[in-house]
Amino acid sequence: MNTSVSIKDLSLSFGAIDVLKNLDLDIHDGEFLVLLGSSGCGKSTLLNCIAGLLDVTGGQIFIKDKNVTWLEPKDRGIGMVFQSYALYPQMTVEKNLSFGLQVAKVPKAEIDKRVKRASEILQIEPLLKRKPAELSGGQRQRVAIGRALVRDVDVFLFDEPLSNLDAKLRSELRVEIKRLHQSLENTMVYVTHDQIEAMTLADRIAIMRGGVIQQLDEPTTIYNRPVNRYVAGFIGSPPMNFMDGELRHENGKPVFRTNDVDFSLEGYDANGELPETDKVTLGVRPEHIVIDKALSEENLEVHEATVDLEEPMGADSLLWLKYAGHLMTVRVNGNVRYKVGQKIRFAFDIPLASVFDAKTELRL
Repeated sequence: MNTSVSIKDLSLSFGAIDVLKNLDLDIHDGEFLVLLGSSGCGKSTLLNCIAGLLDVTGGQIFIKDKNVTWLEPKDRGIGMVFQSYALYPQMTVEKNLSFGLQVAKVPKAEIDKRVKRASEILQIEPLLKRKPAELSGGQRQRVAIGRALVRDVDVFLFDEPLSNLDAKLRSELRVEIKRLHQSLENTMVYVTHDQIEAMTLADRIAIMRGGVIQQLDEPTTIYNRPVNRYVAGFIGSPPMNFMDGELRHENGKPVFRTNDVDFSLEGYDANGELPETDKVTLGVRPEHIVIDKALSEENLEVHEATVDLEEPMGADSLLWLKYAGHLMTVRVNGNVRYKVGQKIRFAFDIPLASVFDAKTELRL
């Protein structure tokens, strides 16, 4: 598979503060890669380094096999969409789309062709004669995307483009960006702190923390096989349930013990042999806990818990359960109601669970 963007041993420091640390990343040709992480993790800084808006401290950046580490942004063959729309308020939409091409002395016929194509793809043809003040937030962001689109480049960079929009608009534009990628097949690098955007848009996700990529993989792999406890807790809403305990072997099979309660980990998808240890953390997602009627359909080890709280959410509900000195959340069918104090039977879907070493926090 061809590489579109290649980052080798990249470092960036502001004084004594290391923001990016010896980072390596290859982005495939035509891939939609999402840089995901909490505020301050370095994701936007990395994007700005690719764009040429920041000078790196060390390492190299290649775009289409060309070393662009010290090139100006305009010479890198990229189009960028910012969190703020950054439109010229005195210009019409059409002028906003064409202005950069005019400055670059692109022939008028070619400019007209590119503006027409971008406005058709983004469905903003009726807006071409309006000025930004006459547009909604979603329309302005479409124009901002269109301004990158007319550059006709191989790599598009998005820096949290939907974060200024309300939830409904974010959802609509997310779908449009995904359609845009499917139709153009260009490489797209997208920064967000919103895990729903990451999971729905990405071919692969790079989860960052403290200037380091924690895990780089397909969304389903990151969701089901998180490399460490941080990734496991960051991905998923509501977050993964964690229980501290011990790992033992009985009759050659792994057993998890927490607060004097034992249950089998048979079927767990381990990275290797599971060692006996006094300090591990078991992680199970709310949707990977089976309750009530579904138990009869599976050959599962059944436990009993007490309902502490119910949160109806429409199609489903969240139950907070008391079990072995822990509080766990479980996602259940929203049509079934539960009462506080009610006893319910449940089982863990062990093949989809994760066990982490309590010291290294790595998945075992």
